[in-house]
Parts: sequence; C-alpha cells; structure tokens
Amino acid sequence: MIGIDFGTTNSTVAMADEFGHVTTARYPSGNTESETFRSILFFAPPQKGARRELSAYAGPDAIYQYLHAEDGGRLIQSIKSYLANSSLKSTSLFGKSYRFEELVGYLLRSLKTASGKSGVSIGTKAVVGRPVRFVGAATPADDAYATKRLTEALAMAGITEVHFELEPVAAAYSYEANLRKNELLLVADFGGGTTDFTLIRVGPDARRMGDSQERVLASAGVGMAGDSFDAKLVRHLVAPLLGRGSQWRLIGKTGTVPNWPFAKLEHWHHLSFLKSNENMEALRSLRARALEPDKIDLFIMLVTEDLGFQLHRAVQHAKYELSARREAIFSFRVPGIRISQRVTRAQFEEWISDELHAIASCVDSMLASSGVKPSKVERVFLTGGSSFVPAVRDIFESRFGQQRIVGGSEFTSVAKGLALRSRDLSNRKQA
Repeated sequence: MIGIDFGTTNSTVAMADEFGHVTTARYPSGNTESETFRSILFFAPPQKGARRELSAYAGPDAIYQYLHAEDGGRLIQSIKSYLANSSLKSTSLFGKSYRFEELVGYLLRSLKTASGKSGVSIGTKAVVGRPVRFVGAATPADDAYATKRLTEALAMAGITEVHFELEPVAAAYSYEANLRKNELLLVADFGGGTTDFTLIRVGPDARRMGDSQERVLASAGVGMAGDSFDAKLVRHLVAPLLGRGSQWRLIGKTGTVPNWPFAKLEHWHHLSFLKSNENMEALRSLRARALEPDKIDLFIMLVTEDLGFQLHRAVQHAKYELSARREAIFSFRVPGIRISQRVTRAQFEEWISDELHAIASCVDSMLASSGVKPSKVERVFLTGGSSFVPAVRDIFESRFGQQRIVGGSEFTSVAKGLALRSRDLSNRKQA
C-alpha cells in the first residue's frame, strides 16, 4: 500500500502495512541517507561522434552529475510547476524534442527505482498526492489538464492504477494516525510551489466515515510557497550584488540597467536560458556601458559557469538561518566569485510581505466560506519546509493561539498520510 508525494522540490514515497505501520523510502545523499528524493533532472550531451542517446539522471544522481559535468548539460527543476501550463508541450534537449510528459515520467520512474532499492517497492497501484490547485491553474479545466498529464506520466513509470488525494488531506491522515479523540483540524501544507489548506474532521468518529470528502469542510490553496520566498531573497539580497539596480551609460545620460537578466536569476533553473549567443552578446554590451562593470562581470561568470544551483543552495541556507535567528550572513564562494551580505529577518519579512498577505487571506477566506470561526478550530497542523519561517507561523499563532499549533514530519507527513489512505482504500475494497 503505497503513497507517493511528488513534490515541486522534493518527492517522498511511503508504504503502509496491514497494521498501519508506515515505512518511508530512503535515498543516498552524500555520505548519509535522506527520506526525500530531489525532484530534479540532468541531461548530459551525447559524446561527440557517438551514436547514442543523451545520458539522463534524476534525484541525487542528477545533482552529482551536474556538479561534476565537464561538458555542460541541461538541469531541469520544479517540473511539477508546469503541469497546468498548456503552452509547454515539449522541450528540445541537444537537438532532440521530448514531450513534457516523458520528462515527468522519467523522473517518476527514477523515483520508483530508487525507492525499490531501499525496500519500498512500488507496483502498479498507488495513492498520489496533488495540490488543491496546481501552480498556474486559473480554472478547473487547467487543474484537470494538469491531473491528466500527471496521470499519463505515472503510467509511463508503470503506475497505472492511481487514486489522487489532496496533499493537505493526506497530511491530516498522518496527523491522526495515533489520535484517540475527535478534533476539527486545520492543515497548512507548505510545498515548493504551492501552499494548501484543508479544514477537516479527524479522530475515531471521522475515520469511520470512510470517504475522505465526507470529512473535509473546506480546502483552498495559493500558487506560492518556498520557491517564491527564495525568489524574493534573490531579488533583494543577491541580484543587487550582481548589478541589479546599478547604472549604465545611455546617450547623453545615465539610467538603470535593464532588469530582464535578473528576472531569470530568481528561478535558478532559468539561468541557463541566458547562455544563448544573443543573450550573451546583450550582457557583454551591458557590461561595456555599466558604471559598475565588476558586478556585471560576476553575473556573466554566474551564467557562463552554470552556477545557478550553487547560488540558490546558498540562498536556501540563508533562509534557513533566518528561521533560527534574527540575522544571517548570505555567503556565496566559488572560484572567481566571493560575495557576502548581512541580512536581517525583518528585511526578509518585508520582502515576502505580498506572499504572507496572500497566505493569510487564503486562510481567512477558507474559514469564512466554511462558516467556521477560528475559535472552533481545535488544532492547526503545519507541515512542509516553509512552516519553519517565523512570519508564516505568526499568521496562525495570531488567529489560533500558539498552544493549538502543532507540527512534525514536515517533509514526510504527506507521503505517510497517502500510504495510510492507500491502506484504507484497500481495506474498503476487501470488506
């Protein structure tokens, strides 16, 4: 009985036995193991003169190959965020076109293989998580389109019998696994691309309802989460060190350098798009007229050396530091680039104020539509990486009180709940 949490940044797989005991798959990560599998792909170019397909890698192998590649390659991350994008049907990799579903299918097949090596074998059946609203889905038709593409990709990985469950509902199943009393629970699930909420009844009486939809009072979601927080850190903290907002010489005057190169920087997997001859020529022209050419030099080096992944890893480290203390030092050191900058939690919270407002508004709207007052919510379960951000926690503490906020298994609760949901569905079929 398998649950698959296919995430924007990380994916997790869990297996439940007949007694409700849950095991998560573990994946090699350096000298240790991790319960998460990075949702990332790397494609190395074919060797010159060789008649073979390009080499493809996923998860930890993709990161390793990318960091050690001598001949370049193509790194693809956050692929889940494009499921609802009907304009992205295929992409070209070293002269050959690949359907979008093929790329997702390869990632899922790699996840399936890696999970099997750790003792969690995925067959043809699984309960798979999905967000309340996929990133970029403006209509129910967009959501249906994303679900259809994900279903096709799962089939390519040999997973043909799929039951989809909302990710925050799955987190609720995980939370209630050892619950002995009834509660009205609000789940807030913070992923890489989406933030999802569900108001759901949990406990012994709720478990007897069987159908998860009978238990759900309301669900809502917004298409922003951890990736959005990272992008704001890049925009306000990193990009100015690389030339954003600096001046360049125009005819008879000076002006602010164009922002378009730095917009790519906010999503590191887009940085490689700047390596075209046309874009590189534009960057060199910008550097020639820049009043601070040294900053543009650093930006050009970042692009030519494909350092986007390393940069955003440093950004994420700074974000984690700001969750633990009121200030941190952003530090990025690679051969040829040594930059550091002090950043405070107050600055970070100001930069992500729009995202915080959207999250708070979504919670308030969901409660209002359900007719449930905050005082009636007995527990609030926060899960996902961004649940550690103090300003995020403040949203819930101000509405429900600190004593009602709980957490745990922030990176695996959804997968564990999906596995338990798979067990429930299997038991119901046998009954």
